Formats: sequence, structure tokens, C-alpha cells
Amino acid sequence: MSAHKQFCKHLLALALVTAGAGFSSAALAGAQAQEALSASVRAVMQRSVTDQAAPKLAFATQQEAQFWLNEMSRRLQDKMPDEAYRMEFLSTVHYEATRAGLDPYLVLSLIEVESGFNKYAVSRVGARGYMQVMPFWVKTIGTREHNLFHLRINLRYGCTILRYYVDKEKGNLYRALGRYNGSLGQPEYPNLIKAAWHKHWKPVYRTERSASSSMLSER
Repeated sequence: MSAHKQFCKHLLALALVTAGAGFSSAALAGAQAQEALSASVRAVMQRSVTDQAAPKLAFATQQEAQFWLNEMSRRLQDKMPDEAYRMEFLSTVHYEATRAGLDPYLVLSLIEVESGFNKYAVSRVGARGYMQVMPFWVKTIGTREHNLFHLRINLRYGCTILRYYVDKEKGNLYRALGRYNGSLGQPEYPNLIKAAWHKHWKPVYRTERSASSSMLSER
């Protein structure tokens, strides 16, 4: 099963679990709880956040990559007017999400809810940047020169942390999102992610593929 279809399945399960709860328009800044990590888990996360490999889009062809970037750029234009930076942001989101085994659409939905795509967002509890990463993570798995307002560093930490929570919850996205936000067991935050996904980031598989094919045939 593809990552996109798995995410759709998770969202369907999430809808059943949280049915009846309303969607809030206010973003809820992340407040991950500091917890003791085993030496092996800490080592894996440290390797992940310090990796210096050059970002690249994980698509079968350059045409598919360009189509994805163009479509996501169109959706994000109002929030991020600078086209060059918007493309850099989307490329980094796709790379870091895919690298962590996460769906890029999920990560975009989370960023919308957490920070509203504000690079310098700071929550009332001190979470920082696009994915609202708590500073204690730098001490736990990073190095002191890591700046959580840096685009790639913030996304690298956020995706690594979310992947850790997904694994910890054995693939239960509802609980993993709750841990990420510091609201485990409460429906409001997962509902906000689901609403953002449905409203702005839901992929349209057949439309995207046919449009991509059409673009190729015109060249």
C-alpha cells in the first residue's frame, strides 16, 4: 500500500475516532513532552538530525517532481509569496518527510496547524519554527549550533520527532499526533490536522497523474 493510501486509511480511522468534534480555526503550538530515550533510540535520532546529505526530491522522474512542486506551490502561494523560497521550502518538506517515512501532505498539514507557515513562530511554551519544535530536543539529540529557525534543521527535527512518535505508537497516527502536540488522547489537534489535510493538502491521485501526463504530451 502506498504512503498516500496509508495516510488516507489513517485519516478515515481518525474520522471515526473523532467524529462529532468541531474544527478550531486557532493553531495549537506544539508542546512535545521531554522523556527519557533509550541509548539506541537516541543514537538513531542523533544520526538523523545531523546527517548532511544534500536534499533531493524522491520522484520517479523530473517531470513528476516538477508537477508536484508546481501544484503545491499554487496551494501555498498566499501563505508564502516569494516563489523561490516557496520552492525551496516545498523541496525540503518533501525530502525530509520522505526521508523519515512520512507523507509530505501530512507534514504540510501539520505545519499549517502548528505555525501557519510562519518560519519564526514561537509558542507560549517555547516551541519554535515551522514544525514548532521544543528546544529541549536540541540538547537531547542535536548539537548546540542547531538553529531551530533554520528551514532544513527545523523540518529535519520535526519529521524525525514525528517519526519517533509514530513508531512509539506502533503506527497509530491519532496517538502519534497527540504526542507531537502534547495533547495525547484529546481529539482537537488530530481533528485540526485532518481538516487542514482535507481543505488544502489532500492529493488527487488521478487528476495529478493525468495532468502530469498531459503536461508531458504537450512538450
